[in-house]
Amino acid sequence: MYLFQILAVLLVASCGWAKEEDVLEFGDSDFESGLTEHETALVMFYAPWCGHCKRLKPEFAKAAEDLLRNDPPVALVKVDCTEAGKETCNKNSVSGYPTLKIFRNGEYSQDYNGPREAAGIVKYMKAQVGPASKELKSVADLDKLLATEKESVVVGFFEKESDLKAAFLQLANKLREKVQFAHSSFKDVLEKQGETDAVVLFRPAHLKNKFEASSVKYSGPAETPDLNDFITKNFYGLVGVRKSDNQREFKNPLVVVYYAVDYVKNPKGTNYWRNRVLKVAKDFEGKINFAIASSDEFTHELNEFGIEYAPADKPRVAAKDADDKKYVLRDEFSPFALEAFVNDILDGQLDPYIKSEAIPESQEGPVVVAVAKNFDEVVINNGKDTLIEFYAPWCGHCKKLTPVYDELAEKLKDEEVSIVKLDATANDVSAPFDVKGFPTLYWAPKDKKDSPVRYDGGRTVDDFIKFIAKEATNELKGWDRDGNTKSAKTEL
Repeated sequence: MYLFQILAVLLVASCGWAKEEDVLEFGDSDFESGLTEHETALVMFYAPWCGHCKRLKPEFAKAAEDLLRNDPPVALVKVDCTEAGKETCNKNSVSGYPTLKIFRNGEYSQDYNGPREAAGIVKYMKAQVGPASKELKSVADLDKLLATEKESVVVGFFEKESDLKAAFLQLANKLREKVQFAHSSFKDVLEKQGETDAVVLFRPAHLKNKFEASSVKYSGPAETPDLNDFITKNFYGLVGVRKSDNQREFKNPLVVVYYAVDYVKNPKGTNYWRNRVLKVAKDFEGKINFAIASSDEFTHELNEFGIEYAPADKPRVAAKDADDKKYVLRDEFSPFALEAFVNDILDGQLDPYIKSEAIPESQEGPVVVAVAKNFDEVVINNGKDTLIEFYAPWCGHCKKLTPVYDELAEKLKDEEVSIVKLDATANDVSAPFDVKGFPTLYWAPKDKKDSPVRYDGGRTVDDFIKFIAKEATNELKGWDRDGNTKSAKTEL
């Protein structure tokens, strides 16, 4: 039964279709016996009504297609915890959906903590099987590797043991979840490459272009840190393909060109625009980084640059400089316009884009309302100790805090303390403030606005007053340092 099921999956995969059939489905009756047929399996425990599960399923199916072809193959399995797999989910301590776990030869190995997009799942799971560096035993093995890998591959060519080989293997083990490594000591492979002790980074076939070499040879010392720096510098080439699972690896200053990037359905059209970006990028190598990205995948990011709509057939360009300031190319995309835009950024000729609400015409209520455009005025340069709340209008905890925050501001209206709030969904938040959830509160002393302190204390009026009374630059008029109300002096 299972052999037939596996053959069916392989048949679908060979046709190049990423369908649900690429993912095996087991229940209580066949989970344990089914998993024993697979050396490595990634299991998704899910509930049909779960929204996160629904979003993960198509990515899981896409990943299954690639992983079935891997050598050795990796099986992707799903278990419905609400129906046929209830007992299995209980046995595996599933308490939320989706839960992903890695099994080896039918036995639980570890929780899956990798990405949840197809490309990231594939990369992560490939790193879980076999050696950190794949041995290439023939020229055919090398050719197959270079033809099928979708990201850069680092290959070592070693006739014998050497310091470079030791550094290479050490780094391969360290980076096995991020980079595909391979090596060979076979004579025909070494002769074809013309190397006997070398490390070469090969860029993926679908990204080859006339503006940069398709491979780069390492020429530094036989040290792991230096080899790591070489890979980091060259991995994405002059213009990398930025995706949700690798976006953090692209460092500022960075120029991103957004359009319909799709190397599955439209590789030729995708490279048409990338080549035009490459034409410009080659003249700025070492000065600023470049990338392309899917406008559909990064809609939210485009919105952060004030770009509400990005047509698929017309690239939009946005950038950040070394100080994380944002810039937008307003002209229609062309290599000439892109070049001028980058030069203006590097020369400091452009005003940065600031996402901001309009400055309030008047301040109503005890809490000062800040927006990005007046943030320096009402927070940084206000000459007062400041407590600032970064909130979201839809946030339940923020709504609950509102009356408390208003009361606090009213009580402190005669003190040298400013109580401020900013809608962090409608306004840029600049460093050193770091907002990842709502509400986030910071205490910024009047003489230390460059090093604010995150407030993580209680959220009653008394909690805030005790904190502020203790931390205020100058003692409050109405409270002592312990937060006790000062008694009014009685005149005799």
